[in-house]
Amino acid sequence: MRALTYDRYGNDDELRMVDRPDPKVGPSEVRIRVTRASVNPVDWKVMSGGLDPLMDSHFPVVPGWDVAGVVDEVGPDTPEFAPGDRVAAYARKQVVSAGTFAEYVTVRVDDVAAVPDGVTDDVAAALPLAGLTALRVLETLAVTKGDTLLVHAASGGVGHLASQLAVASGATVIGTASPANHDKLAAVGATPVAHGDGLADRLAEVAPDGVDAVADLVGGVLDVSLEVLREGGRLASVADPTVEEHGGRWVWVRPDGERLARLLAEVAEGRLRVDIDRTFPLEQVPEAFALSREGGARGKLVVAVSDEGAVLA
Repeated sequence: MRALTYDRYGNDDELRMVDRPDPKVGPSEVRIRVTRASVNPVDWKVMSGGLDPLMDSHFPVVPGWDVAGVVDEVGPDTPEFAPGDRVAAYARKQVVSAGTFAEYVTVRVDDVAAVPDGVTDDVAAALPLAGLTALRVLETLAVTKGDTLLVHAASGGVGHLASQLAVASGATVIGTASPANHDKLAAVGATPVAHGDGLADRLAEVAPDGVDAVADLVGGVLDVSLEVLREGGRLASVADPTVEEHGGRWVWVRPDGERLARLLAEVAEGRLRVDIDRTFPLEQVPEAFALSREGGARGKLVVAVSDEGAVLA
């Protein structure tokens, strides 16, 4: 199979397109013929060695944790899926090695979700990591009807989904973003506030009594978060482990096929929107990484591995 790999930690120059053996399919696994993957900041952070203290890497590494495609083969004792099924997954493994920027990837069956009719492969591939992160943060914060929730980086891939899910739950959502993205937040029912210097004062104007919960999706905002959080409020971060020193939770998303299926159903029924900036061919992943790193994307960056069997519209 064709696969994008790197042989050592480094920058985008380490990426190489190579031929590798098709992966074997173990018990309770499915092998997915990849049509689409998507880029997340964690992909290039892992490649740079940024997660080496937490996760082992077995080189050469195929990056990528999001996938959509078609089941190609099932392993022993895997009745949940059959060849030909359209599926998606957050395909992170405990060891960084065999990712989704390749023509085939194997995934634990518990981490796989069927893709409903009406959901394109681009959207299905863009959803898993971002959607599951958003859902886990909201569940960690126990956001419910009547809460006021502050979402830092609310127009990003995770933040935009978290804002929609929180608004749907009946919460009042305040989202930080650059002014260029304020219309995007207002369109999903969130109150946008410009990030940067003076943020605490701007938040005090829209939430003079403070907020019940804070979802930090960017890091570097602990002081402001604590300043606006009401007594007894809840704090969770995906980017700053020091929140745990202040009674908060540092959240790591888990692969979860059941929860992903719920999110895909929300998309299929028109209640959840996944914004996509553009789609890159597999050979142009370095360019996609560069755009992700620069923060210039206005939605998810999708990777087209193959159009064979893909649902594109």
